[in-house]
Amino acid sequence: MTMTTPPTSLPFTGDPEADALLAADPLALLIGFALDQQVTVQKAFAGPLELRRRVGTLDPEAIAGMDPEALQAAFRERPALHRFPGAMATRVQELCADVARNFDGDAARVWTEARDGADLDARLRGLPGIGEMKAKTLVGLLAKRFGVRPPGWEAVAPTYPTLADVDSAEALARYQEQKRAWKASQKAATSE
Repeated sequence: MTMTTPPTSLPFTGDPEADALLAADPLALLIGFALDQQVTVQKAFAGPLELRRRVGTLDPEAIAGMDPEALQAAFRERPALHRFPGAMATRVQELCADVARNFDGDAARVWTEARDGADLDARLRGLPGIGEMKAKTLVGLLAKRFGVRPPGWEAVAPTYPTLADVDSAEALARYQEQKRAWKASQKAATSE
């Protein structure tokens, strides 16, 4: 198996520090995906760095153990970390609790200990805030950017463009334009 040199950053935010954190910290990457809903990619994936600034850590046990109201206050602080700060604070706290409880606080174990592609997909989908589409995107991203390719990963990887294909600011802009066009076509199809 050919190993991929892990990236030093993922070009999702336009902020070099936030992009580097996504590549360096598996929990930051998972939090970014959990936040990637009804906000821009840039806003969602800048969230982990800003959360770390506001609460002082991205340690899953520490975040899981925070007073929920304190974490929600950190999410609501202006500018809010998300369009729905209360709900997303709860989701991130649940994600951190899951990582702390089921992976001994090591988010990378979600994928490094996966037996095969189906197991990886199930582990990802089992995380709070990670549904089927996000799991597929994560499988693709882990394979393409980090060399995480358990047997059978191709069967659970996306067959359409996703963030896994984004390797530059230009590629992000193209991806976002394609996504807007797809959403517009879906909206038009449902209104007919």
